Amino acid sequence: MDEHLKPHKRVHSLDSWRVFRILAEFVDGFETMTLLGPSVAMFGSSTRMPHDPKYYKLATLIAKKVAEKGFGIITGGGPGIMEAANKGAQEAKGKSCGLCINLPAEDKPNPYIDSRYELNFRYFFVRKVMFVRYAQAFIVLPGGYGTMDELFESMTLIQTKKIKPFPVYMVGKEYWAGLVDWLQKKVVKEGNISEDDFKLFNLTDDPDEIAEGIAEHYRRTKSLENF
Repeated sequence: MDEHLKPHKRVHSLDSWRVFRILAEFVDGFETMTLLGPSVAMFGSSTRMPHDPKYYKLATLIAKKVAEKGFGIITGGGPGIMEAANKGAQEAKGKSCGLCINLPAEDKPNPYIDSRYELNFRYFFVRKVMFVRYAQAFIVLPGGYGTMDELFESMTLIQTKKIKPFPVYMVGKEYWAGLVDWLQKKVVKEGNISEDDFKLFNLTDDPDEIAEGIAEHYRRTKSLENF
C-alpha cells in the first residue's frame, strides 16, 4: 500500500472523539424535544424575500392556525420563512422551537423562538433526526436545497416504511408546479416512482385545510413518535 493511502492515527483518534460530540447533540436534542409535545415542522427559505412577502405572511398565518390546534411549531431557527413560522406560533401563544445550525454565513436565530426550545447543532444529520422524530407533520414552503432536502427525505422515509406516515404539505402551488410537473412527466414515466407516491404529499395554499388535516391525522394516530 502506498504510504499516503495508509490510515492516519491522528485522524482515527479525532473521529473517535467526534462520536462523543455527536452523542452529546443527540442527548441535548432528545431531552429538549420531548418537552414540546405534539408539534409540526415548517421549512422554507432563509432569505427575507423583501420583494415578495406573500409567503412570509402565509407562513405566519399557517403556523398560527396550526398552533391554535395545540401543536408546537418547529423550524430551522433562521430568518425568512422560518422566522415567519416561529412568529405565527408566538402570536397564537403556542410553543415555538428553533433547531439552529452552526454555519459561517448564517444569521443569528430569529427573535421568535422560545429560549427553552432553542437548540444549536453542529451536525446536519443530528438536526434532521430531531425534525423527523418529533414532528407530526411537515409543512414545506418555497425554499432551496435545504428545504428540498427535508421534503424528499421525509417522503423517502415514508415510502420505504422507515417511519410512520405523516402529512406532508407543500405550500406554494405556483412555486412547486414545475417540480410536480417534472415528477409526473419524467420520473413516473421512467418508472422511478409510481403514481401512488403522489399520495405522500399534499399541494395546497389553504391554511385551514392544513391545520384541520394535521389535527385530524393526530386524532386518528395519537402518536408522538414516528420511528
